[in-house]
Amino acid sequence: MMKKTICTVCSLLLLLSMTLGLTACGAAKPQDLTQDVHANPPAVTTDPAMASACATDFALRLFLAEQKAGENTLVSPLSVLCALAMTANGAQGETRSQMETVLGMDAGALNEYLCAWLRGLDEGGALRLANSIWFTDDARFTVNKEFLQTNADYYGADLYKTPFDAAACQAINDWVKERTDGMIPHILDRIPSSAVMYLVNALAFEAKWEEVYMDYQVHEGDFNTADGQKIKADYMGSMEHAWLETDMATGFMKYYEGRQYAFAALLPKEGATVAELLDSLTGAELHELLTHPQDAYVTTLLPKFETDYSTELSETLSAMGMPDAFDDTKADFSGLGHSDAGNIYISRVLHKTFISVAEEGTRAGAATVVEMAEGTMLIEDQKTVTLDRPFVYMLVDVETGTPFFIGTMLDPAA
Repeated sequence: MMKKTICTVCSLLLLLSMTLGLTACGAAKPQDLTQDVHANPPAVTTDPAMASACATDFALRLFLAEQKAGENTLVSPLSVLCALAMTANGAQGETRSQMETVLGMDAGALNEYLCAWLRGLDEGGALRLANSIWFTDDARFTVNKEFLQTNADYYGADLYKTPFDAAACQAINDWVKERTDGMIPHILDRIPSSAVMYLVNALAFEAKWEEVYMDYQVHEGDFNTADGQKIKADYMGSMEHAWLETDMATGFMKYYEGRQYAFAALLPKEGATVAELLDSLTGAELHELLTHPQDAYVTTLLPKFETDYSTELSETLSAMGMPDAFDDTKADFSGLGHSDAGNIYISRVLHKTFISVAEEGTRAGAATVVEMAEGTMLIEDQKTVTLDRPFVYMLVDVETGTPFFIGTMLDPAA
């Protein structure tokens, strides 16, 4: 009898383990909607060069707002621009207006510019970009099909509908890792229960110098930090022919194979700091500087370096002028879709970058994830009272309206 009982228990345990195993292995995969929402590439007539000044201005403003004193800062304005431009297609009213002001163009013009720019990239070339949109399959959320169509048309966005669980988090990270050639292996730490959509951009750049550095051009030297320390670095020396100069800096450009891309460096003049140099620049001046380098013989020394950077851009972008997008009561993303559980807003903008500059060339990767979540329901004429300073309080007889206790609270800790 005991033996039979043990066998029965073992059988049940085996069946349970098999069931759990099947559940884990059979976790729902993201439903790829790319074939259902057929991209119809629009007839774009915008010349990317005409809008590049606006993009350069956004790049400088984003970097100035994000830079952190005493830290290596590295952002990819193009990656951020693509992710936010897709998001802006779902914004309405003041939310859309603020986003367009920060991005430097209205959403329609931005779609045209980025679409034309993306089409200008060589397939399999040095610079590669990819976009995707992931949204929950929960019945509480309804996506706007026109929003998906616009982003498929202009950005070639991959579209995925999926349960927002740990598997979806891993799938998004895997998508980013693959499309950045492993340079950004992980960007999303979790999917909160309030999340309804992720808009993702991934960027990868890998190019050889037009003239690579030979062994005899590399030697060790000192790098002087802002606080007076000397750090050993490997310097790569060369003669370049593109000179950059402003009132506050001198610099150069070094081209990659094909001359479609270049590395640009600006060194503050003696007595000036990097912060002072950046503060002295405007977007228009920077665009002019980079599009019209001067012909000159320039002896250069460039340190080899490799660095990565990770940030959450909500505060930065809000301070730049689009706070409503991050406010769960003011945000208007009704063009994106709607949730029965609350108003949709941007809860996080995650951004990661990587770069390696060496003798053969440069490798760089970036990814941006815009997390859309649901907050409170929109309520007309909503009022707020926060008792975070001295206040009066009462106990009231409701029938007569008579307070039978009345007092003031000046210090809750007293």
